Parts: sequence; C-alpha cells; structure tokens
Amino acid sequence: MCALSVVIITHNEEKNIQRCLESVKDIADEIIIVDSYSDDKTVAICEQYNAQITMHAFSGFGKQKQYANSLANHEMILSMDADEALSEELRESVQNALQSGKSDVYTMNRLTNFCGKWIHHGGWYPDTKIRLFKKTKADWNDLPVHEILEVSKDARVTHLKGDLLHYSIESMSYHVAQINTYSSIAAAHLVSKHKIISLLHILFKPLVRFIKIYIIKLGFLDGFYGFVIARNSAFALFLRYAKAKEIKKKKKQ
Repeated sequence: MCALSVVIITHNEEKNIQRCLESVKDIADEIIIVDSYSDDKTVAICEQYNAQITMHAFSGFGKQKQYANSLANHEMILSMDADEALSEELRESVQNALQSGKSDVYTMNRLTNFCGKWIHHGGWYPDTKIRLFKKTKADWNDLPVHEILEVSKDARVTHLKGDLLHYSIESMSYHVAQINTYSSIAAAHLVSKHKIISLLHILFKPLVRFIKIYIIKLGFLDGFYGFVIARNSAFALFLRYAKAKEIKKKKKQ
C-alpha cells in the first residue's frame, strides 16, 4: 500500500479545518499544513491531529500549494483545501487506489455547498478535480487564484467514485467578500500579463457568463441560489475586468 501525504494550505480556517482533517485522519500517513499566519484557532486545531505545521507567507494559491507539496515526504499526495472533506465513498475509493497503485493521478467529482444547499447544476457539478496524485507526475501552476494542477502527459489517470464535499460559501455576505478579494487578485494578474481590457470584456462577458450558468447549464434548477450563483459569478467577472482597467489607468497617471 502506498503511503499518503495529505497536504493543506490554511489561513484562518477554524470553521472548516476540523471537518477536513476528520475526513482524512484514518488514511493519512502524514498531514502537512502550510499556514499563512492565521490569527484564529486554525493552528491549535491542526496540532490536535499531529499535523506537521509550517508557517509561510501567502504567495498566491498556486505557489503556496507548490511549496506545500515540496514538504511532502511520500510520493502520493492528497491535496485538500481546508473547506473540503472526503465523503465516505470517496475515502474508500482513495484507500483502494492506494492499495492498488495502478495509476499516477486520480480525478474525483466535487460537490459544493452554497449557503446550506448542495448545488448540482450551473456548471458546479460534477466539477471534476485532481486531488490525489504522485508528486513526480503533477504540480500546481503559478496562478495566484483559480490555480490548476498540471499533469505529466505520460501519467496514468483514473476517476474515483464518491464526492469531494466542498463547504465553500457559508453566507451571501461571505460570497461577496470572497468575490471582492479574488477579483482583486485576478485583476492584478491580468495587468501583470499585459492583457488588453476592452469595453467588450466589461459589458458583454459578464452577461454571457450569466446566460451560460443560469440557462445553458441549467442553474435555474437549483432555485433561488442557482440565480444568486449565476448573478454573482457574472458580477465577479465584471469586477475582475473593471479593477484591471482601474489599475491600468492609475499606472498611466
């Protein structure tokens, strides 16, 4: 059976981290926590699970996760966000994968909870993610937000049964704050890459995103929160481009 390193980056995750750790404690040979100087009970909770805790200033999600992976002592890594947890079926699938060792990379479906409701439409499910992999076959890219795990072309890939439970949004006010933070990071990244921001981006792309999520991908089937998700997602895209435009104007001045 392959030994497993569970790797998690954290910052002020006292509301989520125990649920995450409970779901992996029985399958992890080690738990690696890279914390960006939390000032709540996150670290104290992680210590209760004998996690190896390293403090590291936040460097963007991609680079932070790269650093966290570099601390893993085992070849197999299960990379988790603090607000995620394994369903019972997925935990069994991970155990079976570790026993068989037949693949290098494993995908899984992620099911997101929005304000207490599990979201099954609008492109939010199955939301397939790679979370279990050999560290020699995959690593995170450098994107500061919405980071992507890049996989070697020769990697053997298997899909696991079960859901990665994502307790993402606890309230609408939390979602608005998250959108504000992420859009600022994404806007700065766009400017750093010298991307052209036109009126088309600001006016029409958010509308297209709303239509895609709410109508084409059946977000309306999730009721009220399906509408909220589509509307907020469109607004997030608008903010990203509007903030990038603002940054560019300030630089010219």
